[in-house]
Amino acid sequence: MSEIRVLLAGESWVSNSTHYKGWDFFSSTVYEVGTEYLEKALAGGGFRFTHLPGHLAAEQFPNSLEALSQYDVVILSDLGASTLLLHPDTWARGKSTPNRLKLLQQWVENGGGLAMCGGYMSFAGINAAAKYYRTPIEAILPTNIFTFDDRVEVPEGVQADVVDSAHPILAGITGAWPALLGYNELALKPGAHLLARAGDHPLLAVQSVGQGRTLIWASDIGPHWCPLPFLQWPGYARLWQQSIRWLAQKP
Repeated sequence: MSEIRVLLAGESWVSNSTHYKGWDFFSSTVYEVGTEYLEKALAGGGFRFTHLPGHLAAEQFPNSLEALSQYDVVILSDLGASTLLLHPDTWARGKSTPNRLKLLQQWVENGGGLAMCGGYMSFAGINAAAKYYRTPIEAILPTNIFTFDDRVEVPEGVQADVVDSAHPILAGITGAWPALLGYNELALKPGAHLLARAGDHPLLAVQSVGQGRTLIWASDIGPHWCPLPFLQWPGYARLWQQSIRWLAQKP
C-alpha cells in the first residue's frame, strides 16, 4: 500500500517578550511549533508527514493544482486566510498570483482531502482575524463559519459528546474522551455528517465534496485547548490516523 502524503500548514508561532528589570529592559524571541503529538501519531503506519510552518507558508504553500497533487491530505491549523492569499509577490511586489483558497477548493472537488483544525487563527479566529468566512474554504467545509470572534474558552474543561461511534473515523475509540479546554464555535451545514459535539457545537464533522472529502476538528491539535491528558490518550493517535485515512479515501 502506498504512503498517505500529508501536508500540515501552520501550527507554528514566534513570540517576542520584553523583560523589565528596574530601569533596564531587554527583549527575547522564541520560535515554537505545536505539531509534536500529531507527528508522533502519524510516525510509521503508512503516513508521510510534511510540516510547512506558518512563516514559510505564504511563499511555499502549493500554488498550483499540480503542486497540491503531491499530497493526499492537507491540514490547515492555526493559519489565517491572509497567509494563503498574500504571496510575497502580491503583498510586496504588487504582482498577480493564484488564489490558493480557490485552488484548494478545486483540489478537493477533484479528489483531495482537506481538514481544518481549530485555534486562534482558524475558522474565524481571535477578533475574527483568521477570516475564512465567506471564502472558498468555507464553501467546502461541513460547517459554516461565523463572522465574529468564534473562540469558546472552557478552562474548566468540556467533554466530547460522540454522536456516531460507528463511523470509520471513530472505530475502536471507546469510553469517555479526556476533556478539552476550548474550541471554535461553528454551525453544522445541512447534509454534513456530525461525529462529535463540544457542548452544543460541532467538534468533529465531515462531508463529501465532489470526488473529495473535508473534515473539521474545532479544537486544537495541541495545547492549550488540547491538553496533555488528551494528547497522551491512546484515542488521540487513533482518531488522527483514522481521520487521515478517511480523508485520503484509503482504509
